[in-house]
Amino acid sequence: MTAGRATFRNPVHPGYFADPYVIRADGRWWALGTSGAHAVTGLVSDDLVRWEPWTPALSAGEPHLDGRTHAWAPEMTSRGERFHLYFSAGVEDRHHRIFVADAGTPDGPYVDVRPVEGIDEPFAIDAHVFSDRGRHYLYYAADRTDRARPGTAIVVQELVEPDRVDGLCRPVVMPGADWQIYERGRSMYGAVYDWHTCEGPFVVRRGSRYWCLYSGGSWQTESYGMGSAWADDPRGPWHDVSRDGPTVIRTVSGRARGPGHASVITDLAGDDWLVYHAWDEAMTARRMHLDRLDWIDGTPVCRGPTLDEQPAPVGR
Repeated sequence: MTAGRATFRNPVHPGYFADPYVIRADGRWWALGTSGAHAVTGLVSDDLVRWEPWTPALSAGEPHLDGRTHAWAPEMTSRGERFHLYFSAGVEDRHHRIFVADAGTPDGPYVDVRPVEGIDEPFAIDAHVFSDRGRHYLYYAADRTDRARPGTAIVVQELVEPDRVDGLCRPVVMPGADWQIYERGRSMYGAVYDWHTCEGPFVVRRGSRYWCLYSGGSWQTESYGMGSAWADDPRGPWHDVSRDGPTVIRTVSGRARGPGHASVITDLAGDDWLVYHAWDEAMTARRMHLDRLDWIDGTPVCRGPTLDEQPAPVGR
């Protein structure tokens, strides 16, 4: 190890913390995730290594939620002087819709919970906002049954206001490979399908290309992993480079199982890191992990999953 440099081991937090999203705001690192109780949960850190609990103040009794009791995959963004918390809410795994709430500071409270208007889907999850050159885009996962490989796909619409999308819903990642199968013979929408899942989008720009990192397969199994697609424009067309299997990160026996649903952060030294969840060997909980993200021949590849002690990101 480099003398004087902080080190860490995965997982970086011992508790259940799925779908991790990390953002830097007000000089700190804020993490949002899905708890084992399917509620929005949070962590906050000064250095990306030591995390302490933080509870985003968000009322489950908001009238717009209309009895939806399960909140998934929260994400925080800033726009102007306001912070916006996006998440999906439904009843267990049904009727999920994307919502947004606002706050004046990253720690909240987040108020005025309301649906994002303009999303015409019976099921929508995993909202991710990407901003580029003054325009904002909402990526999310929605079901598609009119394809050779039916299942959950990733799409994008332009986000013209924090709570409204406009324009055409465009494809980003459509299921196209066996490794993305969630369950064979699954009953969905009154029929039976070999159901695929592509979910958890996160978009970054590197050089002249836009990259969408995504998760595929069943989150309940070790086959779950991450792939990527690229485009010359945030709206596409997109080109999936992971048809033959996960290329960003996958299960490594003895380290972590089913890694996925990640966000990308750039530390204060300019290095990219993948923040993702993974099961322990006994698959008792999904916990937050952190590993270097490299760009091999311009393509994102994570060095993990790791469990060994390693140099920490430069977080302060």
